[in-house]
Parts: sequence; structure tokens; C-alpha cells
Amino acid sequence: MSNQKLDHSEHSMLPNEAKESNLSKVLGVISGSFAPIIGVLAGAGLLKALLSVLNMLGWISPESGTYLILSAAGGAVFHFLPVFLGISIALKLGANGYVGGVIGASLLTPEIVGLVDKGVKESDFLGIPVLLADYSSTVFPIFIAMFVYAGLDKLLKKVIYKDIQMFINPLISLLLLVPLTMLVFGPIGTLLGEGLGSIINFLSDRSGLLAGAVLGASWTFLTIMGLHWTVIPLAIANLAAGPDPIIPMAAAAPFAQVGIAIGVFLKTRDKNLKALAASGIVPGALAGTTEAINYGIILRYRRTMIYVIIAAAVGGAINGALGIVMTDFVLPSVLSIPAFSPLWKFLIGIAVSFVLGFLFTYLFGYESKNTNEKDKYGQMFVDVKPETIVSPLQGKVVSLAKINDMLFSTETVGKGVAIEPEVGKVLSPVNGVVTTQFPTGHAVGVTSDDGAEVLIFIGVDTVKLNGQYFTPHVKQGDIVKKGELLIEFDLNKIKASGYQTTTPVVITNKEKYLNIIATKNDSVTPSDDLLKLTV
Repeated sequence: MSNQKLDHSEHSMLPNEAKESNLSKVLGVISGSFAPIIGVLAGAGLLKALLSVLNMLGWISPESGTYLILSAAGGAVFHFLPVFLGISIALKLGANGYVGGVIGASLLTPEIVGLVDKGVKESDFLGIPVLLADYSSTVFPIFIAMFVYAGLDKLLKKVIYKDIQMFINPLISLLLLVPLTMLVFGPIGTLLGEGLGSIINFLSDRSGLLAGAVLGASWTFLTIMGLHWTVIPLAIANLAAGPDPIIPMAAAAPFAQVGIAIGVFLKTRDKNLKALAASGIVPGALAGTTEAINYGIILRYRRTMIYVIIAAAVGGAINGALGIVMTDFVLPSVLSIPAFSPLWKFLIGIAVSFVLGFLFTYLFGYESKNTNEKDKYGQMFVDVKPETIVSPLQGKVVSLAKINDMLFSTETVGKGVAIEPEVGKVLSPVNGVVTTQFPTGHAVGVTSDDGAEVLIFIGVDTVKLNGQYFTPHVKQGDIVKKGELLIEFDLNKIKASGYQTTTPVVITNKEKYLNIIATKNDSVTPSDDLLKLTV
């Protein structure tokens, strides 16, 4: 599978895993921690923006009970953000999410908040001075605390007797982490957030035009690479102290992307591309979710990359130069426009981005002149074809998210599903060639004639069996037909040895496909369709 082989050690299933930088791991934790709550953050932000509009129109009074209740609904997730992040970060790092939530909640207890509200700036712990601060809506303190907690939790699981871990591990974690968070992590995290925010604000003040142009031009590609998750915490940290100038500059990009999608929709004659563009316009415009546009159009048509850079840079520069700020956290979209101020000036920047993106695409096209549209859509960045992968096993279908292996549950290895096998036979799911055959026999990779790289990995940690109970019937380089026997394995003996047999079936070159759609059936046989791959 692109000549990649999986390592046979317990946790090293991918060759790239050992080479993964610490920065990549941190970015992965940040994105994985915000992903579960970004929807409620955006929804709550829209509610707060709606309240602002209603108040501005005189339809609701800030002193009314209705306003108070709706304001509580919109503001709760931001006020208690350390609690929600404590849960999601801990879970992402494999620790106890509830302990993580309690550590976050400890920063917001009435005892602590009450002292801060009274103007008390310092207390003590065992005689050690503790600086008190308002940690509501903060991000960085809880991130630091959770990284330390995850390491402590792993240590405790190794040294504490298993039968008492349920209450001893949380006890020790809270005894150590809550004071440390108050004493060290909180002040450091606060200073870090304020420092980064000050740098961005300084650059914005010195040259809002330049800062906006750079952020607007780069935002699309930061989003595609998942790096925008590192900027969003800075914006949320800014909002804890006042308005935020970051997101208004970045907001030009999604509007430029929507303009490009509309341009492609009106320009193309290809029904598939027209449908793809249409599917990205509504969620992009109304919710700010532009994945379909980014991955389906901008990454496939190089000319649109130039368009989005120029359009977003111009709009971002306008917003930066005009000093636009975000007053409540939202994802930039048509519905969230009231969260930006001054509103009318913000409309100028995003309108310019949208119009430029649309006009560039509609007037100058989205593809090279020497490439016809049909080929461009299907083959520009990919050397694969649409196909359907049949099941290599008989058994029950299981979501990858339920696999007790982080590399598969997070889709790091590839995208697909898992199967709980009922028969100990793996059959080839495609016509192709065996590109990876493990000496231990517990996994095999087959590349189909149409380019799909399919990895079948039998069980969790079964590499430790050193090939026992596995009988490979093919070797690397063999040409195989759909339904041909690849591996036999003894289900009962593997289970009796204490190993799970849940088998991920994933596409390792997932980036070459627009969609990888899993079967909706609860169970499959080797003749059933399992994964549909579209390009």
C-alpha cells in the first residue's frame, strides 16, 4: 500500500507514527478536543448574536426575564468552557473525562469565583501563595493541566492495584492536579493566552491591513490542514477579556470559498461537479462549514487556490484595516453576521471576498485550458477510480470509533469500518495485488486494480501472538481475485488467549477519495458491499 509496512511492535502500527512530531501530536489533541464541542460553541454564539439583534431592534430588554434565560443558554458553554474542555481533552488523551471535567470545574467553583468577584487577588495553599483569577472561558490553563493529568493517569494505572483504581486514581489526581492548576498551570496558561493574544492584537494595531491579508489568505489552507484549531483558542481567549479581531480577518476566506462554489455551480456542465458545488453552498453560507468546497473543489482545481488566496486576502485586509471585531464566538456565516462589529463595515469585507471569488471563477474558469472538465474532475489530483469494496469477512459491522485502538478509532491509519468476525476467514475484497503481507499473519494489505489501498487488520494487539493461530494463504506481490482466500485464523483460540478479534477494514489512501461511505447494514457476508469510494 504505497510500499508502506506496519511495524510489528505493540503500538507502532504505522511507520509514520514513530516519526510523528510532538507538534503534530499536540495539534491532533487540540483538534480532537474542540471537535466535539465546536457545534455547541457555534450554536450558542449564534444565540447570543440573535439576542444582540433583538436588543438592538428594541424587541427585547436586557432587564427582562426572557433575555436573562436566553442569555444563560447562550453564555453557559463559554463560561464553563474549562469543564467541557477538561472532559474532551482527557478523553482524547485516553484519561478519565469526568476527572478532567472536575479539574476544570474546580477553577469555577463559587468559593473561587466569589473571591475573584470581591476583588481578592491572592490566597494560599499550605502557605504557598496562590494567584486568583477569573478562569471562565479560558482555554490554555486546562490544556496544560490535562496534558499533565493524562501522564499521571497512565502512571497510576501501572502502579495502583487494579481493584482500587476506581476511587484511588481520581483521589490522587484531584489532590495533585487541582492545587497544581491553581498554583502553576492556571497562571502560566493565562499568561500564554494573553501573550499570544497581545501579539496578534499588536500586529493588528500596527497594520490591520497586512495582518488581515495574511490571515485571510492562509485561512483556507490552515482549515484544510486542521491548523485552524490552534487559532480558534486564541480567539476564544480574546473574547474572555473583550472583543476578538482574529476571526473577522479570517472570515473573508469562507465567504470567498462560497463565491467560488457558486461560480463553479453556474459554470460547469458536469452534473457530478454541479451537485458537489451545490452541496457545499448551503452549509458554507449558513453554517460556515466549507469542507465540501475545500476538499471537493479547491484542492482539485489549482486555479481556484489562486482565487481564494486573492479574494480572502483582500477581504481580510479590509476587515483588518477597518478594525472589525467579533463580540461573540461564532463560525463565520451569513447567520452569524450580527456577531461582528461594526456590522456594516464587516459586510464590506466579506462582500468583496464573496464577489471576487465568484467573479474570478465565473469569468476565468476553474481549470487549465489543456484539460477537459470531465478528466479534471475525476483525475487531477487522484490516480484512483470510484469503486465498491466488498466485505472480506462475515460478521457484525462495528464503527471504527468503538475500536480499542487509537490509531484506528481516530482514523489515523485509514477510513472505513470494522467487523466482528463470525468465521475465521479473510477473503479478498477486491481484484488487485497483495502489497503488504505481515509475517505474523494478522494483517494484510491489498491494492485494487482501481487504486484503493485496503488494509485488513485482524484483532487488537494480536501482533503479540507472533503468528500463532493465523495462516496466510498469499504472499506479498501475489495477484488476487475478489473472494480469494487471504488468511485463515482460529477465532476461538484467539479469544481464549484474551485478545479481541474486531477487525478494521480501512482505506489507507483515504485522502484520494472525496467520500468513503460505509454500509448501513448491521451485518455482512463476503459477498456484501462494505465501502463505497467516490472521487
